[in-house]
Amino acid sequence: MSRICQLTGKRPITGNHVSHSKAKTRRRFLPNLVKKKFYIPEKDKWVTLKISTSALRSINKLGIYAYLQKLEKKGYDHGIEL
Repeated sequence: MSRICQLTGKRPITGNHVSHSKAKTRRRFLPNLVKKKFYIPEKDKWVTLKISTSALRSINKLGIYAYLQKLEKKGYDHGIEL
């Protein structure tokens, strides 16, 4: 499975590792992803998602169903049918 958040779409980005001598080598910045199982009471369904921790914080504040509806309103395709 790839390192992409299923809700926000966060993915690895690239940059440089800069040493003390200013030598630059390429590196990757990986998103902080967790695999989490959510229960959606409105659909009476369990869903397992690989999401970023920032998305997890938003879900904790709004609730999973409200957060998914908010993403749909913005036009994001999260691959979960509501």
